[in-house]
Amino acid sequence: MLRRIGSTYWIVFLLISSAVVSMLLGGYSSLDRAEQAERAGNYAIAAESFAHAARFLPWRRDLFERAGINWAEAGEFSAAVGYFEKGDDFSEQGWIWYCTSHIQLGNLSAAAPICNKGVERHESAGLYSLLAFIHREEKDWEAERLALENQTRLDSSDAYAAYRLGMLSILLSPDDALPELTRASTLNPEVDSAVQTLRAALAVSSQQDDPSMQRVIIGQAFGLVQDWELATAAFEEAIRINDINAEAWAWLGEAKQQTGQDGSAELDRALSLDRNSVSVRALRGLYWSRKGKYEQMLAEYLLAAGIEPENPRWRAGVGEAYAKLGDLVLALESYQRAVELEPNSAEYLRLLAVFCAENTIQIEEIGLPAAQQAFALAPTDPAVLDTLGYVYLSTGRFANAELVLKKAIDIAPEFYSAHIHLALTHLAQGNRAAAFNLLTFVRDAQNTGGYADVARQLLDKYFR
Repeated sequence: MLRRIGSTYWIVFLLISSAVVSMLLGGYSSLDRAEQAERAGNYAIAAESFAHAARFLPWRRDLFERAGINWAEAGEFSAAVGYFEKGDDFSEQGWIWYCTSHIQLGNLSAAAPICNKGVERHESAGLYSLLAFIHREEKDWEAERLALENQTRLDSSDAYAAYRLGMLSILLSPDDALPELTRASTLNPEVDSAVQTLRAALAVSSQQDDPSMQRVIIGQAFGLVQDWELATAAFEEAIRINDINAEAWAWLGEAKQQTGQDGSAELDRALSLDRNSVSVRALRGLYWSRKGKYEQMLAEYLLAAGIEPENPRWRAGVGEAYAKLGDLVLALESYQRAVELEPNSAEYLRLLAVFCAENTIQIEEIGLPAAQQAFALAPTDPAVLDTLGYVYLSTGRFANAELVLKKAIDIAPEFYSAHIHLALTHLAQGNRAAAFNLLTFVRDAQNTGGYADVARQLLDKYFR
């Protein structure tokens, strides 16, 4: 009997040992397969293999994290979150991917506490960068600034973080803005023009006695560098300081339009506060132009021109309104009057040339000389070069057009209008391959301001 019991014991022991060995072999085999797949960039296979290994090697809690990371690398963020939730502490990379997965799924309310928990365990520039993004999406500017301060403390080489911190400092504490903006410009010279715009706005606003107008000037600068969210915040602050500042209300209306809202209530409020403000009239003119209400647009610019008859800006606005209404004679007169008021301005000469080219009216007599004169005044301005190239194209001077448009692109590679005009020049010369390359470049580019749609239409027209 004892011999039989002992024999049974050893059989059970051997069976259990065999099962344990089998589990270990299976677990380590899956782990080896996972690591090979991860090194090869086969993230979905790696994720499945790490998860399989975790079931056989339960003491290896890091395997769930590695499965989550690889699912995130594969773009399967829901699966990634599921595996991260099986753990309670991770490496810095794990926390970054855990937070990123929630962000990618649009779960910002879940992402923020995960990032905060991560930075409690790992002081990480990457995690602070994600926190800054979350707060930016939530328009919590003070929290975003704090996250960026921590990010730049840990990583002083990120030009965008320095630039964004400088922008937020302009809004929240202007005295702290210049060092960050200067550092951003040093790290990335491409932001220098935007930094110069912001520096100039800071200088002008500091000379204003009215705190509300200081905010308006800052908001205008944010608009010039295409950050209309911060512009909105600046204009709202201007109104909180002085709720009868008509210009602040008008600019808030413009900012709302730029961020996809209507803005008409703010523009109406501005008009009720000051009917003789040229800024209010001009911004209302822009509003009506976007709505396709060109008679109302013309009325606003005529009123602005009546208030400031020597200001060429309003005469150019009148010209644009007449052009959209189809009255080309009065439009031409208005553009010419703008040039007469400021004959040494390349911009008004450029607008006159563009009008002539777009409407095929007196291109040789007026448009071409205006474009050439604008070029003489501003030979490195990409908009001026693009206009001269467009006029050359419109008058059949294809070689000249190609030369000038290439120069515009060399100076400003993301000046997409020049790419479109150069593509049309190539088409006129029969160089379809070069035109196709330019148009596909613009079509596939980001933030083209509508030129991607133009490129797509031209590709459909000429290459289908």
